[in-house]
Amino acid sequence: MVVLDGVSKTFRVGSRSVTAVDDVSLTIRRGEIYAIIGYSGAGKSTLVRLINGLETVTSGTLTVDGQEISGAGESRLRRIRTEIGMIFQQFNLMNSKTVAANVEFRLKIAGWSKERRRARVAELLEFVGLADKAKSHPDQLSGGQKQRVGIARALATEPHLLLADESTSALDPETTEEVLDLLKRVNEDLGITIVVITHEMDVVAKIADRVAVMEKGRVVEEGNVYDVFSDPQTAPAQRFVSTTVKQAPTGDEAAELKARHRGHLVNVEIHDQAEVGQVLSRLGERGVTFTVVQGGLETLQGRTYGRLTLELLGEVTAIDAAVEQLKLVTTVKEVRA
Repeated sequence: MVVLDGVSKTFRVGSRSVTAVDDVSLTIRRGEIYAIIGYSGAGKSTLVRLINGLETVTSGTLTVDGQEISGAGESRLRRIRTEIGMIFQQFNLMNSKTVAANVEFRLKIAGWSKERRRARVAELLEFVGLADKAKSHPDQLSGGQKQRVGIARALATEPHLLLADESTSALDPETTEEVLDLLKRVNEDLGITIVVITHEMDVVAKIADRVAVMEKGRVVEEGNVYDVFSDPQTAPAQRFVSTTVKQAPTGDEAAELKARHRGHLVNVEIHDQAEVGQVLSRLGERGVTFTVVQGGLETLQGRTYGRLTLELLGEVTAIDAAVEQLKLVTTVKEVRA
């Protein structure tokens, strides 16, 4: 659906060159929800502007639905953009126009007849749950309702691809949930591929199938959301995951735990709760008892992941045997100050 091959984007800032996107290669599959996550300045918003042709590629190739964006002329880009919808953080609605007129605007530009426009606007407002707000103006709506209008507008020309750039970062948690549920329905009911640009791990966990982690213009990690969340391989991914799951104690925290607990402390990663649970349930047979000192578990895509710090009590040989049994089913590390 979307293929980036060695894509870079460099800007001139005075006498300097600044690389915002650096040699990025990605394939976004048709029908999936693909998240691009990174902190401010990571290059993710520049990347989405490259995908919809608002910025030109400095090097590399970028294709959307088989059509090359990199190097395309303006007339060709206009045609391609009718197949790409865009949702913005600050909604970008025209306050002087009604909700219906905001949704209709793209259809006018695309040359739809008045009859077709009216039918499409009514259909979309019904889909996003705002049929009763057609004649209202944006300043009469809540933030969540404004974003629903933005989604309806983005869907107006029946796009194959939807780009959501920080579309929930201006919303409260409850409204964020509602908007994410709507985006999930757009994907499932309409079959539209969605690219979500965000700095929020909760957004990725809620709706994404796969995720790319960006830092300093580069994609440093990519994969299935569960795999990246449960076993992050890079420092940037680990920092993001630490905002949702308690990480293994180190340094002063580890020293404090060892001072408070007389038993043997180990960190256990949970990727398959059933297997680890079976081993833990049989520790008593080996003369070992355990206590969960700290940690946390999350459920994602129907699977559990997380990290626990355990205090093991018993004879040294029994504890060593218990640790070896745990290592057969998961990663176990000693807590070291």
